Amino acid sequence: MADIEEKTERYERLLAEALDAATIAPPPETPMAEAAEECEEMAASYLSDGRHFADEDDLVNALASFSYGHAWLDAGARIGLFDVPSEGHLFTV
Repeated sequence: MADIEEKTERYERLLAEALDAATIAPPPETPMAEAAEECEEMAASYLSDGRHFADEDDLVNALASFSYGHAWLDAGARIGLFDVPSEGHLFTV
């Protein structure tokens, strides 16, 4: 079973890779593009928060932050806010 340090590092990498891989799908200056930008901003904020928690050796909150951040992206991808790779391990689409 993975220990919390390994799992936290793995989820941080997954979130960072997912942020890099996701591109906003709706046309610019539409309400859906605005929603995608907000989801992307939330994911990036959770990545930043998670890194802060990890730096403070608060691995439980770091792991939770990375997980929540990825959930924002994954949910956005499932409803069409993001174009994401359909193959691989980053998204559940």
